[in-house]
Amino acid sequence: MTAPGSTIQELVTPKQPLHVLTLTPFYPVTGDDAQGCFVAEPLAELARLGVANTVRAVRPFYRGGPTAGGSTIAARWVRFFSLPGGRGLSNAGAFLFARLLFEIRRLQGSKPVHVIHAHSALPCGHAATLLSRELKIPFVVTVHGLDAFSSRQVEGRAGEWCARISQSVYRSARSVICISEKVRDQVIEGAGPRVETTVIYNGVDPEMFSPADTEDAPVILSVGNLIPIKGHELLLRAFAAIQNQFPRLSLEIIGDGPERPRLQKLANELGIAAKISFRGRQGRRQVADAMRRATLFALPSRYEGLGCVYLEAMSAGKPVIACRKQGIEEVVQQGVNGYLIGADDLQELTETLAGLLSQPDLRRKMGHAARQTVLQGYTLGHQAARLLRLYRECQA
Repeated sequence: MTAPGSTIQELVTPKQPLHVLTLTPFYPVTGDDAQGCFVAEPLAELARLGVANTVRAVRPFYRGGPTAGGSTIAARWVRFFSLPGGRGLSNAGAFLFARLLFEIRRLQGSKPVHVIHAHSALPCGHAATLLSRELKIPFVVTVHGLDAFSSRQVEGRAGEWCARISQSVYRSARSVICISEKVRDQVIEGAGPRVETTVIYNGVDPEMFSPADTEDAPVILSVGNLIPIKGHELLLRAFAAIQNQFPRLSLEIIGDGPERPRLQKLANELGIAAKISFRGRQGRRQVADAMRRATLFALPSRYEGLGCVYLEAMSAGKPVIACRKQGIEEVVQQGVNGYLIGADDLQELTETLAGLLSQPDLRRKMGHAARQTVLQGYTLGHQAARLLRLYRECQA
């Protein structure tokens, strides 16, 4: 792994142009530029470094066809056969391989691919494994979360097959890119220590997510899918506990998901509904504006490989509150650029929120430190440069 503090100039060695085939199930679409932004945004930075990218965003046929758009690096969406649900995930990569083989073979004849970069083991990593064997192209695979073997997503015998194929993908890859050391630990535990791994943290655009003075009433911001593991219920309860201490305080929640009706009902029961804004899904610019308006950022998630939203809030000069034993623990320095609390610890979250809200000088100091943390090693430029160096190593 390259140290986060390394400069971009130290990481990039100019060489001949490089062509990468990116296979991903995550990518922006028209009307939703936040979907898969963590894949698309580094590609724009790679293009500035001279890397050409052919992007195939993939989706099983039963989910319908999206409209490509929302990214500066164009992608073509590819639909492929797969059985619905978890029972189809284990062999989806083989169907995707069959769908792509002829096209990529033709591409090799006109514009040779030097490296295949797959995002997630299933289905893209599996398809990349088969393409690599057939066409003799090295491949890397990025693991974006803690469910590295789909053992939480898929249960039973189907889940066992998913784990076996994921193991095979990781063992075949030239390198397994992990978004944090915590994710790397999961990969090595499940696939063995001989797997070639590297940690490349996600980056953030420091110009889009830039600081701004906030002189209005205090606002707590939270961004994330409304699912139980994200900890929004805990945040609502903590807010209710401090609302009388900070009568002008409000809470904005950006994101959507199956938990939304229950969380809205809970807000009513706690008597805080008038101070809670459920914003739903928002575009990248809207999220950046919300980060600038916020007083602080809190997402007490208990299952997070890293969490791009923490980095975005830090880039916007906000202190962040996250949970211990998650990937973000490798970035947040306790009491310096943010706070780490115990998962599901209502008292600790309540006390941390109250402490930050009551100390504006401390917030400003921590927000400045948070911004500097990002600028020193967690920008899109840093991420792209590390990816380029890895691609070059795959060519060697």
